[in-house]
Amino acid sequence: MNIRFLLAGAMLIAAGPATAQGLLKITRVPASTPPADTLFVAGSFNGWNPHNSRFALHKHADGTYQISLPLSSAPSEYKFTRGSWATVEIDAKNGAIANRKADLSAAREITHQVQAWDDQSGAAAAPKKHTATPQVHVLAQAFAMPQLGRTRRILVYLPADYATQPKRRYPVLYLHDGQNVFDDATSYSGEWGIDETLDQLRKSGQDGTGSIVVAIDNGNEFRSDEYIPWRSERLKGQSHQGGQGSAYVDFLAQKLKPYVDAHYRTRSDAAHTGIVGSSLGGLISVYAALKYPRVFGEVGAFSPAFWVCNDSLKAYAKQHPAARTARFYFVCGPNESDTMLPLMAQWRDELRAEGVPAVNLSFHTPATGEHKEWFWRREFPAAYRFLVRPMPAAGAKAK
Repeated sequence: MNIRFLLAGAMLIAAGPATAQGLLKITRVPASTPPADTLFVAGSFNGWNPHNSRFALHKHADGTYQISLPLSSAPSEYKFTRGSWATVEIDAKNGAIANRKADLSAAREITHQVQAWDDQSGAAAAPKKHTATPQVHVLAQAFAMPQLGRTRRILVYLPADYATQPKRRYPVLYLHDGQNVFDDATSYSGEWGIDETLDQLRKSGQDGTGSIVVAIDNGNEFRSDEYIPWRSERLKGQSHQGGQGSAYVDFLAQKLKPYVDAHYRTRSDAAHTGIVGSSLGGLISVYAALKYPRVFGEVGAFSPAFWVCNDSLKAYAKQHPAARTARFYFVCGPNESDTMLPLMAQWRDELRAEGVPAVNLSFHTPATGEHKEWFWRREFPAAYRFLVRPMPAAGAKAK
Protein backbone atom coordinates (compact mmCIF):
# COMPACT_ATOMS: atom_id res chain seq x y z
CA MET A 1 0.00 0.00 0.00
CA ASN A 2 1.13 3.50 -0.77
CA ILE A 3 1.23 5.59 2.38
CA ARG A 4 2.66 8.78 3.85
CA PHE A 5 3.57 10.22 0.49
CA LEU A 6 2.21 13.61 -0.64
CA LEU A 7 0.99 13.92 -4.21
CA ALA A 8 2.14 16.99 -6.05
CA GLY A 9 -1.02 19.07 -5.88
CA ALA A 10 -3.02 20.71 -3.15
CA MET A 11 -5.80 18.17 -3.05
CA LEU A 12 -8.50 18.33 -0.44
CA ILE A 13 -6.54 20.74 1.77
CA ALA A 14 -8.80 22.29 4.37
CA ALA A 15 -10.81 25.19 3.04
CA GLY A 16 -13.03 27.91 4.37
CA PRO A 17 -16.72 27.56 5.06
CA ALA A 18 -17.66 28.91 1.64
CA THR A 19 -15.93 26.05 -0.16
CA ALA A 20 -18.20 23.34 -1.59
CA GLN A 21 -17.93 20.06 0.27
CA GLY A 22 -17.92 16.43 -0.73
CA LEU A 23 -18.90 13.61 1.61
CA LEU A 24 -17.02 10.39 2.26
CA LYS A 25 -19.25 7.87 4.02
CA ILE A 26 -18.54 4.39 5.39
CA THR A 27 -21.79 2.45 5.52
CA ARG A 28 -20.42 -0.78 6.99
CA VAL A 29 -17.47 -1.79 9.14
CA PRO A 30 -16.50 -5.22 10.52
CA ALA A 31 -18.48 -6.32 13.56
CA SER A 32 -15.14 -6.62 15.36
CA THR A 33 -14.49 -2.88 15.11
CA PRO A 34 -14.05 -1.61 18.70
CA PRO A 35 -16.96 0.77 19.40
CA ALA A 36 -14.71 3.34 21.04
CA ASP A 37 -12.22 3.50 18.15
CA THR A 38 -12.09 6.54 15.88
CA LEU A 39 -11.86 6.02 12.14
CA PHE A 40 -9.60 8.20 10.02
CA VAL A 41 -9.05 8.77 6.32
CA ALA A 42 -5.40 8.97 5.28
CA GLY A 43 -4.50 9.99 1.78
CA SER A 44 -2.82 12.20 -0.74
CA PHE A 45 -4.48 15.23 0.82
CA ASN A 46 -2.91 14.93 4.29
CA GLY A 47 0.48 13.34 3.74
CA TRP A 48 -0.94 9.87 4.30
CA ASN A 49 -1.15 10.59 8.01
CA PRO A 50 -3.15 7.72 9.59
CA HIS A 51 -4.01 9.67 12.75
CA ASN A 52 -4.75 13.26 11.77
CA SER A 53 -7.53 14.60 13.96
CA ARG A 54 -8.73 16.91 11.19
CA PHE A 55 -9.45 13.84 9.07
CA ALA A 56 -11.34 11.80 11.65
CA LEU A 57 -14.72 10.45 10.57
CA HIS A 58 -17.74 11.16 12.76
CA LYS A 59 -19.92 8.27 13.80
CA HIS A 60 -23.64 8.87 13.26
CA ALA A 61 -26.65 7.36 14.94
CA ASP A 62 -27.40 5.23 11.88
CA GLY A 63 -24.03 3.49 12.29
CA THR A 64 -22.31 5.24 9.39
CA TYR A 65 -19.03 7.12 9.60
CA GLN A 66 -18.81 10.37 7.67
CA ILE A 67 -16.44 13.21 6.86
CA SER A 68 -16.92 16.28 4.68
CA LEU A 69 -13.99 17.35 2.54
CA PRO A 70 -13.48 20.25 0.11
CA LEU A 71 -14.19 19.37 -3.49
CA SER A 72 -11.11 18.60 -5.56
CA SER A 73 -10.42 19.09 -9.24
CA ALA A 74 -8.13 16.05 -9.30
CA PRO A 75 -8.62 12.44 -8.23
CA SER A 76 -7.46 11.73 -4.69
CA GLU A 77 -6.19 8.47 -3.25
CA TYR A 78 -6.84 7.29 0.30
CA LYS A 79 -7.45 4.48 2.75
CA PHE A 80 -9.28 4.21 6.06
CA THR A 81 -7.55 3.36 9.33
CA ARG A 82 -8.31 3.20 13.04
CA GLY A 83 -5.43 5.54 13.79
CA SER A 84 -2.31 3.71 12.59
CA TRP A 85 -1.03 1.75 9.63
CA ALA A 86 -1.17 -1.38 11.77
CA THR A 87 -4.94 -0.92 11.76
CA VAL A 88 -5.42 -0.07 8.07
CA GLU A 89 -8.35 -1.57 6.20
CA ILE A 90 -7.79 -4.76 4.17
CA ASP A 91 -9.98 -7.00 2.02
CA ALA A 92 -12.19 -9.85 3.18
CA LYS A 93 -9.40 -12.37 2.48
CA ASN A 94 -6.93 -10.52 4.71
CA GLY A 95 -5.08 -9.10 1.73
CA ALA A 96 -3.91 -5.55 1.09
CA ILE A 97 -6.25 -3.42 -0.98
CA ALA A 98 -5.35 -0.88 -3.61
CA ASN A 99 -5.63 2.77 -2.73
CA ARG A 100 -9.18 4.00 -3.00
CA LYS A 101 -9.52 6.74 -5.61
CA ALA A 102 -12.26 9.30 -5.93
CA ASP A 103 -12.91 12.42 -7.95
CA LEU A 104 -14.84 14.66 -5.59
CA SER A 105 -15.46 17.16 -8.33
CA ALA A 106 -17.71 14.62 -10.04
CA ALA A 107 -19.38 12.98 -7.04
CA ARG A 108 -20.55 14.93 -3.99
CA GLU A 109 -21.12 11.78 -1.92
CA ILE A 110 -19.03 8.62 -2.07
CA THR A 111 -19.88 5.57 0.01
CA HIS A 112 -17.58 2.76 1.08
CA GLN A 113 -17.61 -0.46 3.07
CA VAL A 114 -14.67 -1.64 5.15
CA GLN A 115 -14.26 -5.41 4.91
CA ALA A 116 -11.62 -6.04 7.59
CA TRP A 117 -8.81 -4.47 9.63
CA ASP A 118 -5.18 -5.50 9.29
CA ASP A 119 -4.53 -5.87 13.02
CA GLN A 120 -7.46 -8.29 13.35
CA SER A 121 -6.44 -10.56 10.49
CA GLY A 122 -4.71 -13.89 10.83
CA ALA A 123 -1.88 -12.49 8.76
CA ALA A 124 -1.21 -9.82 11.37
CA ALA A 125 0.64 -12.36 13.49
CA ALA A 126 2.92 -13.40 10.62
CA PRO A 127 5.59 -10.78 9.90
CA LYS A 128 6.51 -10.00 6.33
CA LYS A 129 9.56 -11.73 4.92
CA HIS A 130 12.84 -9.82 4.96
CA THR A 131 14.11 -9.24 1.43
CA ALA A 132 17.27 -7.20 2.00
CA THR A 133 20.38 -8.81 0.53
CA PRO A 134 23.44 -9.69 2.67
CA GLN A 135 25.18 -6.53 1.42
CA VAL A 136 22.78 -4.41 3.47
CA HIS A 137 23.60 -3.82 7.11
CA VAL A 138 22.48 -1.51 9.88
CA LEU A 139 24.92 1.34 10.40
CA ALA A 140 23.05 2.37 13.55
CA GLN A 141 19.63 1.73 15.04
CA ALA A 142 19.63 5.16 16.68
CA PHE A 143 22.06 7.47 14.92
CA ALA A 144 22.13 10.85 16.67
CA MET A 145 20.59 13.81 14.81
CA PRO A 146 21.79 16.75 16.93
CA GLN A 147 20.25 19.30 14.57
CA LEU A 148 16.82 17.86 15.35
CA GLY A 149 17.27 16.37 18.81
CA ARG A 150 16.25 12.92 17.52
CA THR A 151 17.79 9.64 16.49
CA ARG A 152 17.25 7.59 13.38
CA ARG A 153 17.98 4.14 11.99
CA ILE A 154 20.53 4.24 9.15
CA LEU A 155 21.13 1.39 6.68
CA VAL A 156 24.09 0.92 4.35
CA TYR A 157 24.42 -1.14 1.17
CA LEU A 158 27.96 -2.05 0.08
CA PRO A 159 28.79 -3.23 -3.45
CA ALA A 160 29.51 -6.91 -3.87
CA ASP A 161 33.22 -6.29 -4.49
CA TYR A 162 33.69 -3.87 -1.57
CA ALA A 163 35.55 -6.40 0.59
CA THR A 164 37.71 -7.74 -2.26
CA GLN A 165 38.76 -4.35 -3.64
CA PRO A 166 40.38 -2.67 -0.61
CA LYS A 167 41.90 0.17 -2.64
CA ARG A 168 38.74 1.05 -4.48
CA ARG A 169 36.58 4.02 -3.53
CA TYR A 170 32.90 4.29 -4.39
CA PRO A 171 30.29 6.94 -5.14
CA VAL A 172 27.57 7.30 -2.50
CA LEU A 173 23.83 7.75 -2.84
CA TYR A 174 21.76 8.98 0.11
CA LEU A 175 18.11 7.92 0.01
CA HIS A 176 15.23 9.12 2.18
CA ASP A 177 12.38 6.93 3.48
CA GLY A 178 14.90 4.23 4.34
CA GLN A 179 12.19 1.80 5.46
CA ASN A 180 11.23 1.40 1.80
CA VAL A 181 14.67 1.25 0.20
CA PHE A 182 15.84 -2.36 0.71
CA ASP A 183 13.43 -4.48 2.71
CA ASP A 184 9.81 -5.43 2.16
CA ALA A 185 9.49 -6.40 5.84
CA THR A 186 10.10 -2.81 6.98
CA SER A 187 8.39 -1.05 4.09
CA TYR A 188 4.97 0.44 4.54
CA SER A 189 4.13 0.79 0.87
CA GLY A 190 6.47 -1.58 -0.95
CA GLU A 191 10.24 -1.47 -1.32
CA TRP A 192 12.38 0.09 -4.06
CA GLY A 193 14.65 -2.97 -4.19
CA ILE A 194 17.76 -0.82 -4.55
CA ASP A 195 20.07 -3.62 -3.44
CA GLU A 196 18.70 -6.13 -5.94
CA THR A 197 18.69 -3.50 -8.68
CA LEU A 198 22.35 -2.56 -8.19
CA ASP A 199 23.35 -6.21 -7.99
CA GLN A 200 21.59 -6.90 -11.27
CA LEU A 201 23.07 -3.86 -13.00
CA ARG A 202 26.54 -5.00 -11.97
CA LYS A 203 25.98 -8.57 -13.14
CA SER A 204 24.63 -7.40 -16.50
CA GLY A 205 27.56 -5.06 -17.05
CA GLN A 206 25.43 -1.91 -16.90
CA ASP A 207 27.14 -0.61 -13.77
CA GLY A 208 30.89 -0.44 -13.95
CA THR A 209 30.96 1.91 -10.99
CA GLY A 210 29.30 0.28 -8.04
CA SER A 211 27.92 2.52 -5.33
CA ILE A 212 27.48 2.67 -1.62
CA VAL A 213 23.87 3.43 -0.69
CA VAL A 214 22.96 5.05 2.62
CA ALA A 215 19.27 4.86 3.52
CA ILE A 216 17.88 7.12 6.22
CA ASP A 217 14.59 6.06 7.79
CA ASN A 218 11.94 8.74 7.82
CA GLY A 219 10.73 10.04 11.18
CA ASN A 220 7.19 8.64 10.90
CA GLU A 221 5.04 11.49 12.25
CA PHE A 222 7.94 13.91 11.67
CA ARG A 223 8.28 13.02 7.98
CA SER A 224 6.47 16.10 6.69
CA ASP A 225 8.31 18.34 9.13
CA GLU A 226 11.72 17.05 8.10
CA TYR A 227 11.13 16.89 4.37
CA ILE A 228 9.65 20.40 3.99
CA PRO A 229 12.12 23.29 4.50
CA TRP A 230 9.53 25.89 5.53
CA ARG A 231 6.20 25.77 7.32
CA SER A 232 3.71 25.27 4.54
CA GLU A 233 0.61 27.42 4.19
CA ARG A 234 -0.83 24.63 2.08
CA LEU A 235 -0.80 22.40 5.17
CA LYS A 236 -2.00 25.08 7.56
CA GLY A 237 -3.95 23.63 10.47
CA GLN A 238 -2.34 20.20 10.25
CA SER A 239 -0.20 18.95 13.10
CA HIS A 240 2.92 18.66 10.94
CA GLN A 241 3.35 21.54 8.50
CA GLY A 242 7.06 21.32 7.71
CA GLY A 243 9.77 23.77 8.65
CA GLN A 244 12.50 21.35 9.77
CA GLY A 245 13.87 20.50 6.33
CA SER A 246 16.82 22.84 6.68
CA ALA A 247 17.89 21.16 9.94
CA TYR A 248 17.39 17.72 8.39
CA VAL A 249 19.63 18.60 5.44
CA ASP A 250 22.18 20.07 7.85
CA PHE A 251 22.20 16.68 9.58
CA LEU A 252 22.87 14.91 6.29
CA ALA A 253 25.65 17.26 5.21
CA GLN A 254 27.31 18.05 8.54
CA LYS A 255 26.85 14.86 10.56
CA LEU A 256 25.92 11.79 8.53
CA LYS A 257 28.04 12.30 5.41
CA PRO A 258 31.26 13.04 7.36
CA TYR A 259 30.67 9.89 9.38
CA VAL A 260 30.11 7.78 6.25
CA ASP A 261 33.19 9.25 4.55
CA ALA A 262 35.30 8.49 7.64
CA HIS A 263 34.15 4.88 7.99
CA TYR A 264 33.75 3.74 4.37
CA ARG A 265 35.87 4.05 1.24
CA THR A 266 33.86 6.77 -0.47
CA ARG A 267 34.47 9.21 -3.27
CA SER A 268 33.48 12.16 -1.17
CA ASP A 269 33.31 14.97 -3.73
CA ALA A 270 29.96 16.38 -4.86
CA ALA A 271 30.34 14.86 -8.32
CA HIS A 272 30.10 11.42 -6.72
CA THR A 273 27.57 12.13 -3.98
CA GLY A 274 23.88 11.77 -4.80
CA ILE A 275 20.65 12.37 -2.94
CA VAL A 276 17.43 10.67 -4.01
CA GLY A 277 13.82 10.59 -2.86
CA SER A 278 10.20 10.48 -3.88
CA SER A 279 7.35 12.91 -3.28
CA LEU A 280 8.46 15.05 -0.32
CA GLY A 281 11.73 13.13 -0.53
CA GLY A 282 12.15 14.49 -4.05
CA LEU A 283 11.44 18.00 -2.82
CA ILE A 284 14.00 17.85 0.00
CA SER A 285 16.58 16.34 -2.37
CA VAL A 286 16.37 19.36 -4.68
CA TYR A 287 16.56 21.68 -1.67
CA ALA A 288 19.64 19.84 -0.39
CA ALA A 289 21.44 20.41 -3.70
CA LEU A 290 20.60 24.13 -3.51
CA LYS A 291 21.74 24.52 0.10
CA TYR A 292 24.83 22.34 -0.23
CA PRO A 293 25.96 22.52 -3.87
CA ARG A 294 29.49 21.47 -2.88
CA VAL A 295 28.17 18.37 -1.10
CA PHE A 296 25.36 16.96 -3.25
CA GLY A 297 26.03 16.93 -6.97
CA GLU A 298 23.53 14.29 -8.10
CA VAL A 299 19.78 14.59 -7.49
CA GLY A 300 17.04 12.05 -8.14
CA ALA A 301 13.62 13.69 -7.79
CA PHE A 302 10.89 11.06 -8.20
CA SER A 303 7.36 12.51 -8.29
CA PRO A 304 8.59 15.60 -6.40
CA ALA A 305 6.00 17.36 -4.21
CA PHE A 306 6.98 20.90 -5.16
CA TRP A 307 3.43 22.15 -4.60
CA VAL A 308 3.78 22.17 -0.84
CA CYS A 309 6.23 25.13 -0.82
CA ASN A 310 7.00 25.98 -4.43
CA ASP A 311 7.14 29.76 -4.07
CA SER A 312 9.48 29.59 -1.09
CA LEU A 313 11.74 27.11 -2.86
CA LYS A 314 11.90 29.27 -6.00
CA ALA A 315 12.81 32.33 -3.94
CA TYR A 316 15.49 30.31 -2.16
CA ALA A 317 16.93 29.11 -5.46
CA LYS A 318 17.41 32.71 -6.60
CA GLN A 319 19.77 33.27 -3.66
CA HIS A 320 21.23 29.74 -3.62
CA PRO A 321 21.56 28.57 -7.23
CA ALA A 322 22.38 25.00 -8.05
CA ALA A 323 25.92 24.13 -9.07
CA ARG A 324 26.27 24.17 -12.84
CA THR A 325 27.97 20.79 -12.65
CA ALA A 326 25.07 19.16 -10.79
CA ARG A 327 22.93 16.50 -12.43
CA PHE A 328 19.17 16.29 -11.90
CA TYR A 329 16.92 13.38 -12.83
CA PHE A 330 13.20 14.23 -12.78
CA VAL A 331 10.44 11.67 -13.27
CA CYS A 332 6.70 11.56 -12.60
CA GLY A 333 3.52 10.20 -14.10
CA PRO A 334 1.60 12.85 -16.07
CA ASN A 335 -1.65 12.00 -14.26
CA GLU A 336 -0.40 11.92 -10.66
CA SER A 337 -2.02 15.29 -10.01
CA ASP A 338 -2.93 18.53 -11.76
CA THR A 339 0.19 20.34 -10.61
CA MET A 340 2.96 17.77 -10.46
CA LEU A 341 4.04 17.71 -14.09
CA PRO A 342 3.74 21.49 -14.64
CA LEU A 343 5.77 22.24 -11.51
CA MET A 344 8.38 19.63 -12.36
CA ALA A 345 8.72 21.20 -15.80
CA GLN A 346 9.07 24.61 -14.17
CA TRP A 347 11.97 23.33 -12.09
CA ARG A 348 13.72 21.85 -15.09
CA ASP A 349 13.42 25.23 -16.81
CA GLU A 350 14.43 27.11 -13.65
CA LEU A 351 17.60 25.09 -13.28
CA ARG A 352 18.37 25.49 -16.96
CA ALA A 353 17.98 29.25 -16.62
CA GLU A 354 20.34 29.24 -13.64
CA GLY A 355 23.06 27.73 -15.79
CA VAL A 356 22.71 23.97 -15.34
CA PRO A 357 23.39 22.63 -18.83
CA ALA A 358 20.66 20.73 -20.61
CA VAL A 359 22.85 17.64 -20.73
CA ASN A 360 22.74 17.55 -16.92
CA LEU A 361 18.94 17.63 -16.77
CA SER A 362 17.01 14.43 -17.45
CA PHE A 363 13.21 14.72 -17.57
CA HIS A 364 10.76 11.82 -17.92
CA THR A 365 6.98 11.48 -17.76
CA PRO A 366 6.02 7.88 -18.61
CA ALA A 367 2.29 7.58 -19.20
CA THR A 368 1.96 4.64 -16.81
CA GLY A 369 3.57 6.45 -13.90
CA GLU A 370 1.81 6.51 -10.55
CA HIS A 371 2.60 7.93 -7.11
CA LYS A 372 3.67 4.53 -5.84
CA GLU A 373 6.78 2.58 -4.95
CA TRP A 374 6.49 0.11 -7.82
CA PHE A 375 6.81 3.04 -10.25
CA TRP A 376 9.80 4.56 -8.48
CA ARG A 377 11.46 1.14 -8.29
CA ARG A 378 10.95 0.66 -12.01
CA GLU A 379 12.41 4.05 -12.85
CA PHE A 380 15.42 3.87 -10.52
CA PRO A 381 17.81 2.00 -12.87
CA ALA A 382 17.54 4.71 -15.54
CA ALA A 383 18.03 7.41 -12.93
CA TYR A 384 21.06 5.62 -11.52
CA ARG A 385 22.73 5.23 -14.91
CA PHE A 386 22.22 8.94 -15.59
CA LEU A 387 23.37 10.25 -12.21
CA VAL A 388 26.33 8.09 -11.25
CA ARG A 389 29.59 8.98 -12.99
CA PRO A 390 31.81 6.24 -14.41
CA MET A 391 34.87 5.27 -12.39
CA PRO A 392 38.15 6.85 -13.49
CA ALA A 393 40.44 4.90 -15.75
CA ALA A 394 42.83 2.49 -14.10
CA GLY A 395 45.65 4.36 -12.39
CA ALA A 396 43.76 7.65 -12.26
CA LYS A 397 43.82 9.41 -8.91
CA ALA A 398 40.46 9.37 -7.06
CA LYS A 399 39.26 12.51 -5.41
